[in-house]
Amino acid sequence: MYQILTDSECDLPAKFLEENNVKAIYFHTEIDGKELINDFGKSYPLDKFYEQIKAGVLPSTTQVNVGEYLEFFKKYVEQGMAIVYVGFSGGLSGSMSSANQAREILLEDFPDANIRIVDTLAASGGEGRLVLEAIRLQKSGASLDDLVAWFDQNKLRLQQWFTVDNLTYLYHGGRISRASATLGTLLKVKPLLDVDPAGKLRFVSKIRTRKKSLLTLAEKIVTAIQSDPDQPIIITTSGDWEAAETVKRHIINKVPKADIQINPIGMTISSHTGFGCVAVFALGTQARQ
Repeated sequence: MYQILTDSECDLPAKFLEENNVKAIYFHTEIDGKELINDFGKSYPLDKFYEQIKAGVLPSTTQVNVGEYLEFFKKYVEQGMAIVYVGFSGGLSGSMSSANQAREILLEDFPDANIRIVDTLAASGGEGRLVLEAIRLQKSGASLDDLVAWFDQNKLRLQQWFTVDNLTYLYHGGRISRASATLGTLLKVKPLLDVDPAGKLRFVSKIRTRKKSLLTLAEKIVTAIQSDPDQPIIITTSGDWEAAETVKRHIINKVPKADIQINPIGMTISSHTGFGCVAVFALGTQARQ
């Protein structure tokens, strides 16, 4: 048996992770000099956080450091338990590098330890969607080698599309220029974005209205799931529940029996998207290019 580990950026419900014995390490966010732990809203309500960013508060974020990963991994390694960490994209955070460094340090003291690190090249519900696959594989009896091989072969099949309602946070996160943010705001541009094969944020197109951007998200996922319409679909949002429900309705109109869950986006990612981000995630048939 092996222990599945992840982090708080998977944006899956804490209760679900507990029920499936998946343990998570927590990322950090800071507002006005106060550090907040991104623990799925347990210590700091996400609705309160959303209200703050909706009002224009600009949080800062820090990556999980090597020492935190050492402590997180070591308690399982000391028990002789094999572990697999299914983590946040290394293209979006240096935390994945910290996880790999922690692994190398632990192997110096525990050379026989079986520690696997999976860079999902994904964020939010995309990472969560792949955690669902890890759980499915483990429950089906897949070995740790088989699970890691599945990820190597299939993780780029993940389709992850999102849009934001406010370009200010992408600008402050260094994702777009000030001029682009200002012009886009004036023109009411709602960008369509995804995550590229290197796990980095990528602009795909500019859409003139919020309504059209939400419809586009639904259309992208409906196309992606055609070969497997019964699979789980994850929608996440940083507080705009009505918009998330709109995307869900658009998908169900085309795929009536679609298995869809809507989850909140955690504080770390919401700090970079602002209030009103909506994202959709599912597995397609081909690797994203």
